[in-house]
Amino acid sequence: MSSSQAQADLAGNGRAGRRRPRMSGIARKEAIAGYIAISPWLLGFLIFQLVPILAALYISSTEWRILSVPEFIGLRNFDKLLFNDDLFWQSIKVTVIYVIFRVPFSAMLSLALALLMNQQLAGRRLFRTIYYLPAVIPLVAVSMMWIWIFNPEYGVMNSIIRVFGIEGPQWIHSSRWALPALIIMSLWQVGTGMVIFLAGLQGIPAHLYEAATIDGANTWQKFLSITLPMLSPVVLFALVMNVIGSFQIFTQAYIMTGGGPGNATLFLVLYIYRNAFEWFHMGYAAALAWVLFLVVLIISIIMLRSSERWVHYEGRMGGA
Repeated sequence: MSSSQAQADLAGNGRAGRRRPRMSGIARKEAIAGYIAISPWLLGFLIFQLVPILAALYISSTEWRILSVPEFIGLRNFDKLLFNDDLFWQSIKVTVIYVIFRVPFSAMLSLALALLMNQQLAGRRLFRTIYYLPAVIPLVAVSMMWIWIFNPEYGVMNSIIRVFGIEGPQWIHSSRWALPALIIMSLWQVGTGMVIFLAGLQGIPAHLYEAATIDGANTWQKFLSITLPMLSPVVLFALVMNVIGSFQIFTQAYIMTGGGPGNATLFLVLYIYRNAFEWFHMGYAAALAWVLFLVVLIISIIMLRSSERWVHYEGRMGGA
């Protein structure tokens, strides 16, 4: 046998050795069963999510008035929103301010309620239900209720303020107070966050607190050294979901203020809705929607990347 033929045989044997082992009959059946089990979700994702996403990407590069044929215009929609649309930048400003104030205050209030509901208190199940109820009430009904609460003449909010001898503001009728009013309203619906934090608190091993008590740690030290580190993965999840939800605010502004007064509550999703279904600029609305998607995606990635420094996972040293 020549040396070249021997080398060829060795190379062939090496490739054969690197071949992936064939899937057994049982493993193949399990894989098929798994794909069949997830097929309803997979088909739903393809039909109702992936296809509309790709369609929106194409529509964003067109001029389309719904009743007319879409006309391809390239990146002109994105050029317009970045350099020639003051309302777009106003909607970005309003939405970012809402997110900046709503997310931390909502997270802190949810965590505070969860800590309170995690105590051995009489009637705690009833209170958990009461605090969670606002989260399941339809937003349209909630918005109508808060219109009455924020009424400057006979609303509950100003009636409470008048008790202290102070005349309350115009709230949703004022360009200065409309956005703070919607932020205050959002803090009423912290039940979902409370449930998430409560589940995380109940997953913390009790022996950690017992050991800290033996070492002489007080309540604040236990919170900083045990509760927050062990709860940090839940905090990350709650913050990411809170940010995504806050960027998508629509119903409250649409029902209560209509984006006013003076575009003071013109959130980005409301601006997308107006372009699509009031002004019939469907291509431009699709471009705005993609900007919203990219903004939320970038912020979510930044939060997830930064979590390596402050999120602690049990079994990993220093959260690394």
